This record gives sequence, C-alpha cells and structure tokens, in this order.
Amino acid sequence: MMGLGSRLAGILLAGAILSSPAQADGEHLAVFTKNKLNPNYVAFRLGADRAAARLGARTTHRVPDKPDDAPEQIALLETTIREKPGAILLAPADDKALEPTVREINKAGIPLLGFVNKMAVGEFVTFVGSNDEEMGYETARYLLQHMRGKGTVVIVEGPSTAPTSRDRVRGFKRALAEHPGIRLLGSADGRYQTADADRAMTKLLAEHPQIDGVIAANDSMAIGVLAALDRAGRKAQVVGLNGTMEAARAIDEGRMLASEDYSGLVLGCLTAEAAIRHLRGQPVPKEIMLPVRIIDRANVAEWLVPVEQRACPEWDKVVRGNG
Repeated sequence: MMGLGSRLAGILLAGAILSSPAQADGEHLAVFTKNKLNPNYVAFRLGADRAAARLGARTTHRVPDKPDDAPEQIALLETTIREKPGAILLAPADDKALEPTVREINKAGIPLLGFVNKMAVGEFVTFVGSNDEEMGYETARYLLQHMRGKGTVVIVEGPSTAPTSRDRVRGFKRALAEHPGIRLLGSADGRYQTADADRAMTKLLAEHPQIDGVIAANDSMAIGVLAALDRAGRKAQVVGLNGTMEAARAIDEGRMLASEDYSGLVLGCLTAEAAIRHLRGQPVPKEIMLPVRIIDRANVAEWLVPVEQRACPEWDKVVRGNG
C-alpha cells in the first residue's frame, strides 16, 4: 500500500491540506475527514480546531479533493505516517480499503482515534460517534408514524463503502418491518451528496407516480431530495439525519419533516480532546457515543443557531457513562 502513496502523495497534498487556526506549539493532531462539502465535516473541523486551540495543541486537516475518495485518503495517510504527528484522527472513506493503512499506522506507533465510521480492524484509542442503526430506526419510525402507517416511501442511501449508511439503512428497514401498511418502492444511492441525491430522486420520481415519504441517510441528500421534488412539482414528507443548518431551516419552513442530531462540531471537539488527553496520559473511554435526538418543528430553534456560535460541550458531562 505504501507504493500508492509514494506515487500520489505529491500530487494530492498541495490541494488537500486545509489550513487551521489552531497553530499552537503543542501536540500535533492530523485530522482526516472524508470530504470538503459535507457541512457536518466542516463543523467537525471547526470543533477539532476549537478544542485543540483551547488545550494548546495544533491541527492539520487532510481531506480528499474528490469527495470520499479512498485511494486519495490512503495516499494522504501514508504521507502523514512518515511525518509522525502526535495522533491521527480518522473517518475512513472506505472502512475495508483502509484496513492495511490502519495497520501501518498502528505499526508506526502513532495513536489513532476513529470517528463517524467504526472500523473492524486496528487498534484505536477511542471511537467517537453514534449508534447509526438506532439513529436510522428512530428517524424512519418518526416518519412512518407521521404517515399513520399507510402509504409509500423510498430510501436515498449513502455510498455502500460507508458503514454509517449501511447501518442507517438497516435501521430504516427495521422500522419499515414494523409498519406493514407502508410499502418501500425502492432505494437509490445519493452518495451522501446533494447533487447526487437530486439526480437519484429525480429518477425515483420518474419511476413512481406516487411517493408519500422519503428517508434520506443524511441531510445533504435530504436537501437534494427537496430540490428534485420542487422541480417536479411533487410533494412528499422528507426526513434526514445529521441536524445540519440547511436541514434545520427546511424543517423550520415546513419543507422537511425531521432530522436527527449528529453534531459534527461536538464530534470534532470530543475527538480532538480525547487525543490530547491520551497524549497527556489521561484516561479516555474506548467509545464515546452521542445520544439519539429527533429534530422537528417543536425543537428546531436549537439547531438554527449558526455552528460558529455554538460551544464545545464539557468533556465530563458527555463522557459520563461512556467509560
């Protein structure tokens, strides 16, 4: 695997390293998110920067130029291994494809922390995330109950390489199994991107004259679904996940039914603080799991506050019960 990085790293590195305001002289955290477009990863990078700056550490963000591109992420990781940062924070673009690279990180003795997508192999200091199957289940159940157990739905999935999408879809289908009066018409891959979801939903609309509900595996795709519905002059109840600002606005306006909180800012704050605590010899739980919270018009005001104005959570309050 190292050969791939040697060939590609020089090309990729120039465009893929994002600057960070956290430039203290303390511990160096190399942060790997999967793309530059997803608002949740933008929020994650902000949270990591904030926690690092507060604790006197520094961050470097390395992001594939092509969204969710595993070969590019592997090349960036291989370059970073040679640089030997204090710790690597990783959301793998493809959990299977990155297994050999994760073993290389472990072999190099660099502390590794996972977030968003949990991997089946490798030694990780901790994993910071949520129960994606439960998130998917609760979001779908909210929609299906709102539909009063009748009608038709479609699913817009993320990429099959993303464990979050696989788990969320498993949760969607578990909820659907509890509502036999609602028929699943089909599903399509929106690749966790707005434009891809728009195209996928446009195709589903052409295939099905009546769609009552749409379950999108993240908010970026839910926004693409709304665009396709608007263009077609069609109506459907739409739910997503992640609690992004754009989704919160759509919920507040009544264009979208609900989302599920999956705060990138909180994930970034906690993963960076976990790395720094570990490097300073302090205990860190093996998992830090965020609770499931539905966002609808009754409580959406909390998510209408710009991410830049939100604070990092207190470590002790969040990790209590995660040890």
